[in-house]
Amino acid sequence: MAMTIHCDIVSAEEEIFSGLIESLVATGEVGELGVNYGHAPLLSSLIPGPVRITLQNGEEQVYYVSGGYLEVQPGVVSILADTAMRADDVDEAAAEEARRDAEQALANQTGDFDYGRASSQLAEAAAQLATLRKMRNRAGRGS
Repeated sequence: MAMTIHCDIVSAEEEIFSGLIESLVATGEVGELGVNYGHAPLLSSLIPGPVRITLQNGEEQVYYVSGGYLEVQPGVVSILADTAMRADDVDEAAAEEARRDAEQALANQTGDFDYGRASSQLAEAAAQLATLRKMRNRAGRGS
């Protein structure tokens, strides 16, 4: 049996996941972070993107987080996210529309344009779409 750690994924609204996992992969400020049993303590900010967890039975689940923090302590890993949801719950059409709207806003800047807000919306929509693509790619491989 593989070594496991306890994982909690929590958003501002609710607890999304709590249970034993074999591994977790999330997207931090400096790139993807992998966490397994015995990982050194760590605190990292997260950027919008997918979080992949492998359960005890080998099943992989994918979640989307819009940002937040990843904390690793002995025997437990926690993700405290601004927004978190199962990748299956991401609305692809809405994410695609948000991406188009943000790109259009960036291309057609007006006097009271908020560049930071538009670029943040674009990054979040692109991360949601990337999460969906990763989930589909993994499902297509049969794993």
